[in-house]
Amino acid sequence: MGDDVYVVGHKSPDTDTVVSAIVYAKIKGYIPVTQGAINEETAFVLDKFGVPAPGDLGSAEGKKLVLVDHNEASQAPDNLDKAEIVEIIDHHKMNFNYPDPIAIHVEPVGSTATILAKLYQDEVMKDKTLAGLLLGALLSDTVIFKSPTTTEEDKKVASQLAEVAGIADIEAFGIDVKKAKANIADKPIKDVVMADFKNFDFAGNKVGIGQTEVVDINDVYNRASEVMDFLNDLKGKEAYEMLIFVATDIVKEGSELYYVGDKAKMEKAFNTTIGDQSVWIDGLLSRKKQVVPVIDKTF
Repeated sequence: MGDDVYVVGHKSPDTDTVVSAIVYAKIKGYIPVTQGAINEETAFVLDKFGVPAPGDLGSAEGKKLVLVDHNEASQAPDNLDKAEIVEIIDHHKMNFNYPDPIAIHVEPVGSTATILAKLYQDEVMKDKTLAGLLLGALLSDTVIFKSPTTTEEDKKVASQLAEVAGIADIEAFGIDVKKAKANIADKPIKDVVMADFKNFDFAGNKVGIGQTEVVDINDVYNRASEVMDFLNDLKGKEAYEMLIFVATDIVKEGSELYYVGDKAKMEKAFNTTIGDQSVWIDGLLSRKKQVVPVIDKTF
């Protein structure tokens, strides 16, 4: 193992995972990296504060890693078993096993950005760039405080970050962040479904759950047949037990859930009658809190 330490978030990197890697690496003198290309929303936040996107980690083999914003092996870098994990900072449920004792910091808040802002106030609250990046990530992951994962701690930290970053209107900034990747009309359907996609192991069953956020759900309804064709093809090719695509309308504050797999499990999980390909669920905004736990329970 070399002396360099790489800070990396989960696969299909979102704004919280990328920003957390950048900020923690800056504070610690480590190297921020990603697992794949960043999305338009993340690019918007980085561009606003003049920060370049990290490079790609590639294989984890032979490297020292800090995992941020994830801890499950299915979301971690390839060849993780041949790497040395030195630390984890996360806000998701724990599903982690490692032979050596390491530092793990997990809090039930709306974003990993919130945790870093709290842990390293002395550094963050004196740096406009770091504060701005973390604010963008926090607003992204909490869906501008609309997600049920949002805590009072998130709101308090966001207010502090906004003051340092010079953001007068937090909600307006959050809307700008979310709009950056909301236009899906011209994107290949694979990019829409897979842009924020995570694999899960539920009692030995391979389940994939993707999510996108739009400002008009009709943009997704217009491409529903493409979504279903892609999900059916993916299920057949990669032996998924179930696939779910969560299309979230941040204005209406609800989601259309497209799925392939056991309809009875979907109806049991969400306690509702479900169509053959999808269902609208009012108030559903969070994959982490409102989708993953109930699907996990049905398996």
